Amino acid sequence: MTAPAPFTLRGRNPDVLTCIANLSNDEVFTPPEFANRMLDTLAEAWAANHKGANLWADKSVKFLDPCTKSGVFLREITSRLTQGLEKQIPNLEQRVNHILTRQVFGIGITQITSLLGRRSVYCSKHATGKHSIAKSFASDDGNIWFKRLKHSWDGDKCKYCGAGKSVFDRAAGLETHAYAFIHTDNIKTRLAEIFGGNMQFDVIIGNPPYQMAADDAGQNVMPIYNLFVEQAKKLEPRYLVMVTPSRWMAGGKHLDEFRTTMLNDSRIAALVDFPNAAEMFPSVGINGGISYFLWDAAYNGECEVTLIRGGVKFGPHKRKLNEFDVFVRDQRSVVILHKVLAKKEPSFADIVSPRDPFGPALSSNFTDYRKDEKKGFLRLHLNLGTKRETAWVSPEYVTKNTHLVQAWKVLIPKAGSGREREKSGVDLVLGPPLVASPGSVCTLTYVVAGPLKTKKEAESVHAYLRTRLLRFLVSLRKISQDAPRGVYQFVPQQTWDRQWTDEMLYEKYGITKKEIEFINSMIRPMGEGDDDE
Repeated sequence: MTAPAPFTLRGRNPDVLTCIANLSNDEVFTPPEFANRMLDTLAEAWAANHKGANLWADKSVKFLDPCTKSGVFLREITSRLTQGLEKQIPNLEQRVNHILTRQVFGIGITQITSLLGRRSVYCSKHATGKHSIAKSFASDDGNIWFKRLKHSWDGDKCKYCGAGKSVFDRAAGLETHAYAFIHTDNIKTRLAEIFGGNMQFDVIIGNPPYQMAADDAGQNVMPIYNLFVEQAKKLEPRYLVMVTPSRWMAGGKHLDEFRTTMLNDSRIAALVDFPNAAEMFPSVGINGGISYFLWDAAYNGECEVTLIRGGVKFGPHKRKLNEFDVFVRDQRSVVILHKVLAKKEPSFADIVSPRDPFGPALSSNFTDYRKDEKKGFLRLHLNLGTKRETAWVSPEYVTKNTHLVQAWKVLIPKAGSGREREKSGVDLVLGPPLVASPGSVCTLTYVVAGPLKTKKEAESVHAYLRTRLLRFLVSLRKISQDAPRGVYQFVPQQTWDRQWTDEMLYEKYGITKKEIEFINSMIRPMGEGDDDE
């Protein structure tokens, strides 16, 4: 008779978690390599604050993933603890059982991810299953909990996450995506209900869902990763490590308050930023990049910022996150920005219109125009598909900024290049500008720079907008395709009496040869062919 095999942790070759597809662009599975980067950052911080102690050799530390999807964080933590606790708990089965029942905890975001998480951590979709490597659980959930919840509707939106009732008020058996961690007024009470007792977690780590659609068309999305971060802080862990889209650093709808809080939180000890998310998350597009931060409850100081672009690591650099009202991601950009801002010139944003320059009626899909000229009508600049066109429109549609109608002005596409850099390494940043004469208006496809007194002034602004330096300064605040007025805040106004070139601007602001090379590596020249886009 063959003796039973000794207890072992199952091998993973190849690692199944590198092969599974994401649920969506908003519920993104974390690649094991990325999860381990985060755990390395955590372990380094622990050692620095505990006289060199090994985090993975401490059998009392409790970990929580409040948004468990694949279970990768809990799995990798379990693997590290299994090695680190070998001397303290020599028996492998007892050691693993201790780790799984006393140290690692998770909250599934959906029914399927809770099963997948348990399969990754316990080697069984049920913690009490015959193949489970945990031997002391009384419930199938183990320490990876999930329960289908409903949203709390306040009118047509959820009061907790902003989800649209028309989209997520769903029939029984369908996922509601009402995530337990953020759908509560008291997170400590919720955790006590889930896991029993007064749970105090030393480490909270995870990759939360990113956003929720607020209407049937999937538009008016509400970011929710910020809610997971804020809720986690309320649990008062010693460390918080989370993945987020990087768009909060300089933009993002409904993220102004969150950005201000993050930039002014001196407990953020480390920030690791990937401007091209595809470097770490190759199967999903995340505009603006991806990053993770380490928040240390006992820390108070500048943040160690590391930027990784094209596999090249820059930093870490000790930086104040709140030096500006947005976070300038690359330290090399900060040096150039200081030179420009030192002149204390008025901002170009002051002469750029809001996102609906002539009123909401002239929307991007406006159709009540005529192709032939008519007396009393205004020339209308619009896009038909991807092609620029002109038509004629009644002045009755103009409800804003009437002072711009009979002035010279420059039209700037509101949707600039957003992901070109991910493909080629350099970016156009803005679409080519267009000089518009008096008696003309435009749809919401454009924002307007003006009013300008003469055609010569308009052509000066037009040339300025095509320079690499201007578009570089815009890129520091433009983190997605959208290019509203705010992205021009770092751009200084000039005297509109010449055809500006980069050479003129570099001399004016003292930009060095090395800094010019850096700008050129980020921003491509705007050629004549771009005007046809």
